[in-house]
Amino acid sequence: MKILAVCGSGLGSSFMLEMNIQQILNELGVKGVEVEHSDLSSATPDAADIFIAAKDIAEGMGHLGEVVVIDSIIDMDGLRSKLEEVLKQKGLL
Repeated sequence: MKILAVCGSGLGSSFMLEMNIQQILNELGVKGVEVEHSDLSSATPDAADIFIAAKDIAEGMGHLGEVVVIDSIIDMDGLRSKLEEVLKQKGLL
């Protein structure tokens, strides 16, 4: 499975989100999930199984497929909660 962290420019915010996702995956002991980051204009539906982004750009992500919208990229508890929910749905937790 692949997760793509997305932000408007594909630099700082999405990279930080990617690191936060990887940290949570490690804490949860989830293996076999690839995480990368990208800007919104470069993200394509075949780029990942799940796309995660903050709510400020989520409106422009409807074409990508399964999108997880978080309130803030620095809210680790909120990210963890949404990530755990998705991982349970996928049978990884």
